[in-house]
Amino acid sequence: MTENSNFNDLFYQKKNAWESVDETESNDINLYCSSYAEFLDNSKTEREFTANAIAYLEENGFISLGNAFEAGQKLHQGDKVYYNAGNKALAAAVIGKAEMRKGMNMVGSHIDSPRLDLKPLPLYEDNELAFLKTHYYGGIRKYQWPSIPLALHGVIIRADGVKINVNIGEDADDPVFVITDLLPHLAQKQNDKKLGEAFEGEDMNVLIGSVPMENDDIKQKVKLRVLNLLNNKYKVTEKDLINAELEIVPALKARDVGLDRGLLGAYGHDDRVCSYAALKAMVESGITEKTTLCFLSDKEEIGSVGKTGAQSDLLEFVVSILMNLTNEKSSDLNVKECLFNSVMLSGDVNAAFDPAFKNVYDKSNSVFLGKGVGIAKYTGSRGKSGANDASAELLSSITSMLDEKEITWQIGELGKVDAGGGGTIAKFASMIGIDVIDIGVPLLGMHSPYEIASKIDIYMCYKAFKAFYQTV
Repeated sequence: MTENSNFNDLFYQKKNAWESVDETESNDINLYCSSYAEFLDNSKTEREFTANAIAYLEENGFISLGNAFEAGQKLHQGDKVYYNAGNKALAAAVIGKAEMRKGMNMVGSHIDSPRLDLKPLPLYEDNELAFLKTHYYGGIRKYQWPSIPLALHGVIIRADGVKINVNIGEDADDPVFVITDLLPHLAQKQNDKKLGEAFEGEDMNVLIGSVPMENDDIKQKVKLRVLNLLNNKYKVTEKDLINAELEIVPALKARDVGLDRGLLGAYGHDDRVCSYAALKAMVESGITEKTTLCFLSDKEEIGSVGKTGAQSDLLEFVVSILMNLTNEKSSDLNVKECLFNSVMLSGDVNAAFDPAFKNVYDKSNSVFLGKGVGIAKYTGSRGKSGANDASAELLSSITSMLDEKEITWQIGELGKVDAGGGGTIAKFASMIGIDVIDIGVPLLGMHSPYEIASKIDIYMCYKAFKAFYQTV
């Protein structure tokens, strides 16, 4: 038996990605992260992300798949199309050289993030202060939301049918909103409560006004002033708020974190960091051997439900249209053949090892900030409940591709086995026959109002998606 002359080759070691970056690539990383940060600041809701993504696609020559389908327009190699699903989800594709039945290269991600939704009748007054009632969306930690600046985003459909886009709290001259917290001098009983019980959902009410309207005939004068201001700006009434989708999000901008500027802090990294990478990488990949498809779904944070979630028939519907318009038979059998021959990278974030909370991580099986894009062979909770569990063959093909393209990667789980867990859209893609594995950016403070990611991990995710789209 011949001994290996370099024993270090026998070990697997997670490398700090910054150590292998030259000045040119460092500049590329910063340029990419700057464009991502700008896009993220303007895309704090799924509707905003969809609208901005479509604008970006159209700037790069993509046309509406829905319009092409209605017109009976045939698609050919190199054609670029997108499908807008209710302004809250999106699929985009570039027609490749090979027949679609031989499979596509897909990247799937989600564009919704944890937040506070307004209740159907949100506005009320209490002791001459006006508030908005909320219903939290997704897995938030309630204690993180009081006493930070908040913004109001969304749409209102007026009685005359006009759709009004709302965005208050982002511009420097805008007011912001806040959920009040209890001063420490009077918080003894609150301090004695468990962390998850100190704030209840019904207490997450957003302070929106304090100045009374000059009207002796109305009791709720502060509420009236708020309604009057909304009416002056948007021509809406309180009844119009019923026909609305309004979200409360942090009024915080993406900013560099640390003196070395190696980290990026922002609201909504989960999962717009992967969605942006999936979109940009596909656009820049051009014409490839296989058709490439970017699938950006909604509602992942509440189980991928609904018409725009990954559990719906949206992806199969889009694939069926694509096959129909390229003269491939879009029978159920042919669509299934396409899906079963396709591979998807499920772009989703993972929990980076946090030295402040070591006890919930298995350090040797965690992902870290700055060590490249993170792979998760399986997700789910405890005994892999609700998991997608990728095959060894798929994992091998992806890691080999990353090594060949010199893309720094790492692999890990979301914490210790019995500490909790989580899922992605991967299991829904695998249920319709797609070979799928999770890969994305490690985060600190996942689901918090201000998540932290390493710039080099963000960039490696983009490089990984681009390399995958171009894989034969």
